[in-house]
Amino acid sequence: MSENHSIVAHLIELRARLTRSLLGILVVFLCLFPWAADLYALLAQPLLAKLPQGTQMIATDVTTPFFVPVKVTLMAAFLLALPYVLLQVWRFVAPGLYANEKRFLLPMILASLVLFAAGMAFAYFVVFPAVFSFVIASAPQGVAVMTDIDKYLSFALGMFLAFGVSFQVPVVVVVLAHLGMVTPAKLREARPYVIVGAFVVGAILTPPDVISQFLLAVPMWLLYEMGVLVADRMPDRKQEQAE
Repeated sequence: MSENHSIVAHLIELRARLTRSLLGILVVFLCLFPWAADLYALLAQPLLAKLPQGTQMIATDVTTPFFVPVKVTLMAAFLLALPYVLLQVWRFVAPGLYANEKRFLLPMILASLVLFAAGMAFAYFVVFPAVFSFVIASAPQGVAVMTDIDKYLSFALGMFLAFGVSFQVPVVVVVLAHLGMVTPAKLREARPYVIVGAFVVGAILTPPDVISQFLLAVPMWLLYEMGVLVADRMPDRKQEQAE
């Protein structure tokens, strides 16, 4: 009976945490909604800055001019509310963790959040301008580059996700080392395969141009090296568990 009561209590708390997370996202979304068009303009700025004079983005669907800025606003609301959402997740799982697990997981969660934001920022400020310059310069003579706003949003979200996830490499490396699945020596031995794999991932996740592939592969490799350095300086797990 007590076990069933404990399960019910955990489910009730889980529902409360999910409700608070969704309400947090909703509140941020409602605050941002009046500036939905401005948020899309900000997202589209890297492309608009590269378009030839006299050209512009287009909307090929009747409802696209309304729904696309709303999608951008919802994405921005989720990102801004993500620290609050992660706080709710942490408060739900933390009571069941040991002290050494808390000391390890909390920095990993914070690092993952920072690295994901860094990946998105890198895509927006570095990759987008380089890719758009290359694509527009490669357009055949007489072809006007006027991208549909919905397709641009899909492209931007895909790139944000690709770079945000790819920037998690140090976290993955450190977690694997902490679990004892790999050692710093093995990580160094795997370096040539990682470099090749980074370029393969870059070819799969980015548009078919050398610039974007290179701009994803090189940071992934450097972040891998960062993860190896951190893993090399981690305390021995057996000693940590003994404490």
